[in-house]
Amino acid sequence: MKNILLLSLLSALLFFSNCKGSRGTSGSKFKNQPGVQFVSSQSLTAVLEQAEHENKLVFVDFYTSWCLPCKMMDEEVFPDKAMGDYFKENFISYKVDAEKGNGINLATIYNTKTFPTLIFMDARGRTIERNEGSLSYTALMDMAERAASHRLHQ
Repeated sequence: MKNILLLSLLSALLFFSNCKGSRGTSGSKFKNQPGVQFVSSQSLTAVLEQAEHENKLVFVDFYTSWCLPCKMMDEEVFPDKAMGDYFKENFISYKVDAEKGNGINLATIYNTKTFPTLIFMDARGRTIERNEGSLSYTALMDMAERAASHRLHQ
């Protein structure tokens, strides 16, 4: 019985750490929350230009409407005020629905098959840090700090 319970718990943990596959049926749109503020843009090019103009890096969150770990990050990680302040100072943050509009092309270009995929990139669109799957607050901040330190060493 213990083994079955442990196996069930492990399976659920693996399921909720990332999503692979294609369309599902449930989902809700991202809501603008305090914390990390995502710019609204139809193209990554405009976001990259803004980052270059402001001397910042770009943080891209590739998500899908059906991805539960994506929703978890939207509800539990991105709303954090300290994270929002740090990201606002260092990054232009951009959410991309990998199954809609130009997001389909961007997901192909950045070889995104797991959701969420979190990418920190320079103003030319070159990947500095990449993670496939959801992250905790601490893990995402560690990743962001590594990316920001890259900007300082350019």
